[in-house]
Amino acid sequence: MTITKLGHSCLLVEEKGLKILIDPGVYTELQNRIKGIDIILITQEHPDHLSTDSVQKILRNNPKAVICTNRGAGLILEKSKIPYQLLEHGGKLEQKGVTIEAIGRKHAVIYSAFPRVDNTGYLIANRFFHPGDALTVPKRKVEILALPVAGPWLKLSEAIDYAKKVKPKVCFPIHDGAFNPKLIGPYHSQPPVVLKPLGIKFQVLDIGNPTKF
Repeated sequence: MTITKLGHSCLLVEEKGLKILIDPGVYTELQNRIKGIDIILITQEHPDHLSTDSVQKILRNNPKAVICTNRGAGLILEKSKIPYQLLEHGGKLEQKGVTIEAIGRKHAVIYSAFPRVDNTGYLIANRFFHPGDALTVPKRKVEILALPVAGPWLKLSEAIDYAKKVKPKVCFPIHDGAFNPKLIGPYHSQPPVVLKPLGIKFQVLDIGNPTKF
């Protein structure tokens, strides 16, 4: 499996010839130029995960790409007349021998006054889990975890504890696109202090450079 971090929570996952793009949001633009995408997964409707402008650009380059997401994000896509398939908690699809399983229902709490939108994490090839904006613990073994490390709904201590609960072999930081890259230090340097002694590798991915797992 090869994973390329395009920024924030946007990733390109390649497995067995299948190209899967996750969360094309407003914080990233690299996804707009990629070709050969088979599936677009959208974990939730907030603009840092779903930019309809970006999706439209991606579809122009990848007219056969299939979008899979939940009802909340689907309503946003419908307003722009963008077709999609529903893939929510408990649902599965398989393409080119690669299984994608939807896990999770709601976004983590930001504040009690704000409604919780739909949030669906995706387990790909029974190896890699992208949780979106939630700390959902899959009831199965996860080898690779995309670990949210910052956000209005998250403390770094909660992120580290989440990795400890999931117990992947390796995790890498996502949901860090709101930071000035020069100021992100603690969010990338502190997790391995706790996780490495537990046998969990914390690996920072270079934006735009493919990493094999």
